[in-house]
Amino acid sequence: MPVPTVDQPVDDAQTAAAGLVRTTRGRLFWLAVCVAVLAVTCLASIAIGAKYIPLDDVVRALLDTGDVNNQVIVGDMRVNRTILGLVCGIALGLAGALMQALTRNPLADPGILGVNAGAAFAVVLGVTLFGSMSLTGYIWFAFAGAALASTVVYALAMVGRGQASPVRLALSGIALAAVLLGFTDALIISNPHVLDVFRFWQVGSLAGRDADTFGAVLPFIVVGVVLALGLARTLDAMALGDDTAAALGVNVMLARVVGVVGVTLLCGAATAAIGPVAFVGLMVPHVVRAFTGPDQRWILPFCLVVAPILMLASDIAGRVVLGTGELPVGIVTTVVGGPVLIALVRRRRMVAS
Repeated sequence: MPVPTVDQPVDDAQTAAAGLVRTTRGRLFWLAVCVAVLAVTCLASIAIGAKYIPLDDVVRALLDTGDVNNQVIVGDMRVNRTILGLVCGIALGLAGALMQALTRNPLADPGILGVNAGAAFAVVLGVTLFGSMSLTGYIWFAFAGAALASTVVYALAMVGRGQASPVRLALSGIALAAVLLGFTDALIISNPHVLDVFRFWQVGSLAGRDADTFGAVLPFIVVGVVLALGLARTLDAMALGDDTAAALGVNVMLARVVGVVGVTLLCGAATAAIGPVAFVGLMVPHVVRAFTGPDQRWILPFCLVVAPILMLASDIAGRVVLGTGELPVGIVTTVVGGPVLIALVRRRRMVAS
């Protein structure tokens, strides 16, 4: 019978440390792969469209050399579109991960919980009441609508007995989003000016946006990103339960307030810029967890990279799928995200049973 030695605990500790290193290296490897995929997706977004532009011509256009038409298409249209898709993808993906962590609800998403619909309705209502306004004005209305929608969804989910379960939150959000979408469509259809401004915006689109749009929303998204990343360790503690997190020294109420502010900034700015785009915040965190596990210190940085990949890939697919026209990115993400939502709900029911 082998006799344990004093060296055995050291060997076990070294083995555990080696496992941790391999895990960290694996995560860093996949993060590097995702960054490379994002770079390729950005180049594809600039090159692919109604007119395909080879990559060497894209480089010449970016350097203000080569064909003048290519310079206009690349410099004035596709670069702005790609940058805005990159930034808004980051905002929506990070907002989804933050919402899922704060609520401990894997079905949480700015679109499913009605946040995007609230922001969209508030913007349309503002234009209906006050006429044309700057993009900054849109943003403040979007913030108000996003915050109000979040409050209403949680209030509806808490009605009756029991806690706000993931399914109740999702159903409340979907119901509120449907109601707000109906009001939004009514306002748009009844007002020719609003219809002209928002007929493409209401389904979520990256087309037709200029550099001013990016400049207007960037500060709000940056603040939201900083708030979200700063909560990573706190979210890991809150995943153990509010009581346990409080015992570990976490101010749970403050963390929730900061998280809600971050979600409102991210969703409000993205919705004001490109309209309501659903399911990005739902799908991305689930994909990311396959590489990172439940650690929010890795989930949130991965979402910064994976979410814009999904956004730009959906935009590219929308440009080429019809051949003669294009589908707005919001429609593409809905077509892809709908089956994902159904699969997640079915999986949760199977686990519960």
